Amino acid sequence: MLDTASDTLFSGADPRLSNETLCPAKTRNWSWFDYLSFWMSDVHSVGTYVTLGNLFAGGLPGVAVTMGLVLGIVVVQVFCNLIAIPSQQTGVPFPVVCRASFGVKGALVPAFVRGIIAVCWYGIQTWLASNALVVLLLKSCPSLAPWADLTQHGIAGLSSLGWLAFLVLWCMQAAVFWRGINAIKHFTEWAGPLIYVVMLALDVYLLQRVGLKAGLQAVGQSISLSGYGPAAHGICLSVLMTITLTVSYFSAPMLNFGDFARYAKSARDIRRGNFWGLPVNFLAFTALTLSTIALTVPAFGMRVSDPVEAVARTDNEVVIGIGILAFMTATAGINVVVNFVSASFDFSNLAPEKINWRLAGLAAALLSVFLTPWNLYNSPMAMHFTLDFLASLIGPFYGILIADYFLVCNRFISVADLYTLSARGRYWYKNGINRSAILTLCVSTVLANFTSFLPFFSDLPGISWFVGCVVAGILYPVLNTKRMF
Repeated sequence: MLDTASDTLFSGADPRLSNETLCPAKTRNWSWFDYLSFWMSDVHSVGTYVTLGNLFAGGLPGVAVTMGLVLGIVVVQVFCNLIAIPSQQTGVPFPVVCRASFGVKGALVPAFVRGIIAVCWYGIQTWLASNALVVLLLKSCPSLAPWADLTQHGIAGLSSLGWLAFLVLWCMQAAVFWRGINAIKHFTEWAGPLIYVVMLALDVYLLQRVGLKAGLQAVGQSISLSGYGPAAHGICLSVLMTITLTVSYFSAPMLNFGDFARYAKSARDIRRGNFWGLPVNFLAFTALTLSTIALTVPAFGMRVSDPVEAVARTDNEVVIGIGILAFMTATAGINVVVNFVSASFDFSNLAPEKINWRLAGLAAALLSVFLTPWNLYNSPMAMHFTLDFLASLIGPFYGILIADYFLVCNRFISVADLYTLSARGRYWYKNGINRSAILTLCVSTVLANFTSFLPFFSDLPGISWFVGCVVAGILYPVLNTKRMF
């Protein structure tokens, strides 16, 4: 439900809370295919490829993993459909939607935290994509090898060639972002589907190399429901493990989805795009990933779970070049969509009258360089602690937003009051901060992190997201009973 007065709100919008990109979207032209492309860009990455391969090779029953993936991705679809509704109806991005539950000033907290999470992952994804470019450069020109050696030519923990590749990817992503949201939309429309073409071509190449009979036999064994190796867990626990891992893996784009749902032509386009982009596309990509990994066994004499390494092991320079560039582009695509855009909205929200969308994006990109993400990645303990803690906030944020919109406010958002610092505004609260939301965030985050240290939950990756979401979803309405109507 929308406040009908919102049509005239911008003449009186406070400049301290608004700028061109934080105000409701003027153009809403995203169709269901754009959301399918969005999820293709998100799913078709090196990270998803490796995660799926390792999941089926981890000793879990194959039937349980398959069931868990199906159920998990359906849960993600449902959650994305829910989080999309407030932004699609109002046309505003995540940091502005947060003002309804956290207060016009309190919303700075979730926006800043989500921005930091996005910057960390933006830097790491850029570095991972740049590694593919390094492989391509070394394949094309082996004499560059000394420049890829950190001990001979390195700065701040990265080789000179690594720096070159990182900055090339950094500039390429910045160029796409700088052209605006429509350029990003068009980029995802071809970047995601490109991976299907490349993976199918790679499968054909591997089949030709090993022979049709041996290849089909290897694929049949890999996608059988018996799994790889002995089952270390029961069926039910394995299904639950796969569900929690799947949902937690998509938790960041799930929370960020409202930033893109605001551009939809209709809610039906979002639901349709999410159906084809999540259950259908994800399961198709899973099957293709397992087939490709399976073919590497007879082709190379070993199981290769990294698609870049698989492409690099071929003896065809054209395949190597096209394959590595495609995976590099796909990884860059998810980075721009999931991390770059969202961080820009978040940091622009800190000072809207001084920081526009492009300036905020540039600041986020520069910060990702100074974080030297390769050092974060090369220090597993530091990375695990920092990013797991930040990720544990995603569940509570989601729980608070959903509980506020559906339970406390009865699907009502006064758009005009999202842009006013007046004490008479609906979302002003005391000092502009809804203390109930902050308290809910603190309690649910502590409990979410506490569960990760309990032996009982040690076999459930990503359980902190569920704990944080459920606790926040229950506690927030209890603390806000006076707002319910």
